[in-house]
Amino acid sequence: QVQLVESGGGSVQAGGSLRLSCAASGFTGETYSMGWFRQAPGKEREGVARVCAGFPRPLYADSSVEGRFTISQDRAKSTVYLQMNNLKPEDTATYYCAARPYCVGLTTSSYSYWGQGTQVTVSS
Repeated sequence: QVQLVESGGGSVQAGGSLRLSCAASGFTGETYSMGWFRQAPGKEREGVARVCAGFPRPLYADSSVEGRFTISQDRAKSTVYLQMNNLKPEDTATYYCAARPYCVGLTTSSYSYWGQGTQVTVSS
C-alpha cells in the first residue's frame, strides 16, 4: 500500500523559507510522478511542481513559483523535497504530496495517492 508522509510545514514571515519533505513507501515501478499541490481556503487544489523518477527535468506550475520554489528527489530515500524561498502571503495553503505511476503533468485529478497535507502560513 502506498503511503506518503509530508513534513516541514510551519509559519514564517514574508521573505522567509521552508523546506517540505514527502517520504513515500510502498511504491513500485521504475517510472512515477511525485508532485506537490496546495490548497488555500476557499480555493481549489492546484499543482505546484512535480518530478518524475528517471526524468531529469522537473515541472513547475507557472512563473509565480518557478524561481522561488525548487523540487528535488532523493530516489534512494524515496523522498521528494520542496524548497520554498522568498515566501509570500499568497503562498499560504495546505501543501499536499501526491504520487502516481508513470510520468504525468500537474493535473490534480491525475494523481492516485495523496499525503495528509502540511500547513504553510506566511505572514506579511
